[in-house]
Amino acid sequence: MEPTRDYPLFGGAFSATLPPGAIDVSDLRPVPDNQEVFCHRVTDQSLIVELLELQAHVQGEEAARYHFEDVGGVQEARAVQVEAVQPLLLENLALRGCCQEAWILSGKQQVAKYVTMYQALLRLPQYQTDFLLTFNQPPSSLGPENLSLPPWSLGDFEQLVTSLTLHDPNIFGPQ
Repeated sequence: MEPTRDYPLFGGAFSATLPPGAIDVSDLRPVPDNQEVFCHRVTDQSLIVELLELQAHVQGEEAARYHFEDVGGVQEARAVQVEAVQPLLLENLALRGCCQEAWILSGKQQVAKYVTMYQALLRLPQYQTDFLLTFNQPPSSLGPENLSLPPWSLGDFEQLVTSLTLHDPNIFGPQ
């Protein structure tokens, strides 16, 4: 089995631990500059790491809901259902020094079919940035147990979120 690995993000300004079988989608197709996108080598699962403008008009749990609903709007989802929103303990994050609040959300969005999604929102107000991490788990990704590479788990996503590390704050421009 392929081990997890630390991977440079946004030109090395950040790094995070990726789960086994992660393929950098930018090697396959264009990806917006504010995103890093990874897909599972065997399943339909994907991970998206996004740097977004801070949405200061929403606070707390509502900020996590706002971003989830915004993603649903962009994807033209026919239905958006939040199942749970919980705070993430800042002391568990590598970004704890610059993250003011953090939330994890689970829910479903119906695009072509219902997709289970997990999102982590890390708010960095000193950089006017909301860091949004998304784990998409379509129903087809939970297929046969005898896959050469097992599907990613919520634990893999949590490891990505907690390992996210800032190396170069200049990515945010002059402060």
